[in-house]
This record gives sequence, C-alpha cells and structure tokens, in this order.
Amino acid sequence: MSATSVYDFTARDIKGNEKSLADYRGKVLLIVNTASKCGFTPQLEGLQGLHSDLGERGLEVLGFPCNQFLNQDPGNDDAISEFCSLNYGVDFPMFSKIEVNGDGTHPLFQFLKSEAKGLMGSEKVKWNFTKFLVGRDGQVIRRYPPTAKPQDIRKDIEKLL
Repeated sequence: MSATSVYDFTARDIKGNEKSLADYRGKVLLIVNTASKCGFTPQLEGLQGLHSDLGERGLEVLGFPCNQFLNQDPGNDDAISEFCSLNYGVDFPMFSKIEVNGDGTHPLFQFLKSEAKGLMGSEKVKWNFTKFLVGRDGQVIRRYPPTAKPQDIRKDIEKLL
C-alpha cells in the first residue's frame, strides 16, 4: 500500500517511543529537519515562536534532527533534546535523529520529498532546516528552503489555521 498522507507514517520520538503521525490528524504541521550546530540553528527560536503563538489554533511544529550535512548534529538524542531545550526553549515535538537523503532516508521524508519537490524539481533535501508545510488533511502543501525564516512562512501557516 502506498502512502496517501503523512498520517500513514510513524517515527520514533526523541525519547525512543514509536509515534504515529496520525496522532496529529486535523492539525497543520510544519515538519523540519533540524541540526544543533548549523548556521540556521537559531531558527529553532523562530520555530518555537510559531509553536507558542499558533499552537492553540492548531499548528504543530515537528523537528527531525539530521546529521547528514557536514555532521552538524553529531550528538545522541538525549544531547540533542537537551541542547534544543536549554538553548532555544524548544517544547515542540522532537523526533529521533533520521536520514533525509540516500538509501537510509526515513519513509516520511521520502513521502514529503516526492510530494513537494525542491528547486528545479529536485527531491533531495539540500540542507538542514528544510521545511514542509502540511495541511489539516495530511497533504503536503509546500516545501521551503533552509533560508526561509519561520516568521517568513507564518502567513502561509495562518491561511491554513
């Protein structure tokens, strides 16, 4: 059976528990591959801001740490969780470290990339902090590049809330 929405996937959360994305049914999702030691890492603050400001209206930010880009997230899940919480006050759901490109690509990211292609039709995630906006129906709406700051995509999120 091929996936028809993000709700068809599960992922291990940062505490090691398997979580169904169907648990987020009816929410607007912003799914982001994160890293703790990247030039874009300060975007965690903006992502947390979106989560805090728009969470009650139905937004969930989901962070997926990835170490595939210049080893910018080398720590284990506990270290990543502590870093995000202590430095950026992150309390949105974080997941266990994954791969977003190559043979080990997490199935969720295979789906996201096929549904919202990048520049010139490329499916490959180019860098940390690539963002995927998902509607309340679990369908991928749009991909944003790492350079898109969280506040720059707020208006697109608010249209869906």
